[in-house]
Amino acid sequence: MALSSFPFLNDSLNAKKFPKIHHWFRPTLAPEQGVFLVLLGSFLTGAALAQQWNQWTNLALICAFLTLQMEHPYVVQLKQRKSWKPRFLIWGGIYGVSALSLAILLWLHSPVLLAIYSLVVVALVADGIAVVHQKHKSIANELISFATISLAAPLAYGATTGNLSIEAMGIWILNTLFFSSAIYTIKLRKKKTHSLQPGIIYHGVSALILVGLYSVNCLSLITALSFAVALIKFGIVHCVLDWYRQARFHSIAIFETRFALVYIAIACISVLPAHLPPQ
Repeated sequence: MALSSFPFLNDSLNAKKFPKIHHWFRPTLAPEQGVFLVLLGSFLTGAALAQQWNQWTNLALICAFLTLQMEHPYVVQLKQRKSWKPRFLIWGGIYGVSALSLAILLWLHSPVLLAIYSLVVVALVADGIAVVHQKHKSIANELISFATISLAAPLAYGATTGNLSIEAMGIWILNTLFFSSAIYTIKLRKKKTHSLQPGIIYHGVSALILVGLYSVNCLSLITALSFAVALIKFGIVHCVLDWYRQARFHSIAIFETRFALVYIAIACISVLPAHLPPQ
């Protein structure tokens, strides 16, 4: 997925790994390592909402990870579609077949997951179209990317409990809105997109959406208020805008990661009961 707006540490050493192994057999890895935090954070919120962790939860996590890994060679091959890249075809196939096998197994256990699978397929198709039209890093495609990875929350919940709930879908929307907020802070570092107005509009609309979800009991008050972390981050960025625009990418990665971890912790704790049910 096009998640250049979530600036965690990139895998700059990928090309140096396994130097003596034929490049065809070197595993492909998603270059934006921040997507794994988005995936894990979303998954943990879904598992916390389910209030249990079992073997199906483990399989769902592996399935989500493999699906995310499959997307990278898929996108690279589309970008270089004039020539076939055996390494990307091989590893894309390995990740894809493995993810599909686990998805089928999970579906047999929990048929409601078919709805989530359908959304993932639609997102992958949309991502492919964006790549072909050279709009892979557009705001619209990055929003779709965050929404797709955030499906890890209802996936975890559905695989663990065998059903879906409006609370699980509410957590999905909350995760999407929070992680997507990074788009509008990172864009401030670029001269062409340095305006604060889009970010202000986004955060305002997101807050209204969450108020609506709270009003219809899709989210608890504390869970909905966890989005305040994004509002606080945007406010801090506004106050230190010159530093934010000129700081090294590594510093921005740490800055964004810390806020993401705080949000994940609050969101997970907010959906847990005072005492976990006995196993």
